[in-house]
Amino acid sequence: MLDERIVIDPKTRHGKPVIKGTRVSVDVILGSLAGGMEIMEIAVEYDLEREDVLAALGYAAKIVAEEEIGAYA
Repeated sequence: MLDERIVIDPKTRHGKPVIKGTRVSVDVILGSLAGGMEIMEIAVEYDLEREDVLAALGYAAKIVAEEEIGAYA
């Protein structure tokens, strides 16, 4: 478990990170945000809590922070 709200299980959504107890993946939440949906709209649409949506954002931020981009020549 990555935190108390985000889990990765190879049997659920092919191992994509999802909100615990659901099949709602982090990428679906991020795509919804990128598409202009508000946090509470997403929570209602996918039957989540506001904190679930924020956890997905936090997870994505952690992944991006750990990325290393090589120098471009």
